Amino acid sequence: MPAAMAAVAAPAPGLTRGLVLLLAGGAGLSVASLYYAQPMLGVLGPEVGASAGTVGLVPTLTQLGYALGIALLAPLGDRHDRRSIILVKAAALGVALLLAAAAPSLGLLLVASLAVGLAATMAQDIVPAAATLAPEAQRGKVVGMVMTGLLLGILLSRVLSGFVAAHWGWRAMFVLAAGSIALVGVAAWRGLPRFAPSTRLSYGALLASLLQLWRNHGALRRAAWAQGLLAVGFSAFWSTLAVMLHEAPFHLGSAVAGAFGLAGAAGALAAPLAGRLADRRGTAWVARGGIVLALLCFAAMAAMPLLSPTGQLVLLALSALGFDLGVQATLIAHQTLVFGIDAGARSRLNALLFVGMFLGMAAGAGLGGLLFAHGGWLAVTLLAVLSSLLALGVRLWPGALR
Repeated sequence: MPAAMAAVAAPAPGLTRGLVLLLAGGAGLSVASLYYAQPMLGVLGPEVGASAGTVGLVPTLTQLGYALGIALLAPLGDRHDRRSIILVKAAALGVALLLAAAAPSLGLLLVASLAVGLAATMAQDIVPAAATLAPEAQRGKVVGMVMTGLLLGILLSRVLSGFVAAHWGWRAMFVLAAGSIALVGVAAWRGLPRFAPSTRLSYGALLASLLQLWRNHGALRRAAWAQGLLAVGFSAFWSTLAVMLHEAPFHLGSAVAGAFGLAGAAGALAAPLAGRLADRRGTAWVARGGIVLALLCFAAMAAMPLLSPTGQLVLLALSALGFDLGVQATLIAHQTLVFGIDAGARSRLNALLFVGMFLGMAAGAGLGGLLFAHGGWLAVTLLAVLSSLLALGVRLWPGALR
């Protein structure tokens, strides 16, 4: 392996190991705020007066808030110092999490969920910051390292929230999350460098440029469509898993539902490998391979009715490991691709990619809850398979060679 491809031990100038850890940890803890509620839905719903059908609005509003925040706030990273933006969002996210902890009803919890989604977009300021600090030859690797932190935050958040909710209640989890974000804010204030703006466009022109970037770059459009479609199945699984395990024949609590995040976390550890493969083999190869892996794992869950309850749990865990790895490898490949399109527009390009992804996440959470209520787990599985097939079709479409 060339010296430029050596592991993290030789970071780029200005990108020390400690700074990489700060970026990875900050990304992970901020984006984890989007997912703490998912394993707790089975116990949270009755306390705020939400039915099995309506409790799915909590993750839906969080994902919609995230998509909206990415579209309206993430582009500011090209216009202003990313360090200042991260600090402001950390403060806002801490307040939103405390509001969720104190919510007496579903209505206020939904407002707090939307606010959490908006402020958690600080993760999408952290990732472009890492891409800016990294040399071009190591960009995929460095982004993969930071994304490992982000993805572990997503997956381990479910483990932690399930455990905390089972022992101290779901409100305690939101308070704990607010405290973790406060620590991230202090660490960012002390450790992050300042970032020079890459454009002087006004806010209105900055938002208008999103449309121009979308029109000008077919590779960006394909990445956003493919990632968004793949996210539908991913979100449908995680948004309905806790409710499914809460019912017959399992009758399992939030701690067990959250523990399934451990299976997915094993897949997240492969994110740096996906980044290195994208640097060496090209992004298309990694993206297509990741989608195929996710598709196969979603399809395998169709065999659950043929198994005993224990066998079903084993299959669910193995499928979660595989499709999480596939989804994450695809995301790393797509991020490496879009960060290479235009160095002066990385925040906006990243914003467009993640708007597509989190619109898919929101659609998956909403459709997953609806399909589960009316068609059971098999309907959720079929949705995941169909959305993955469509994502693969986007990547295999003639001209999608990048």
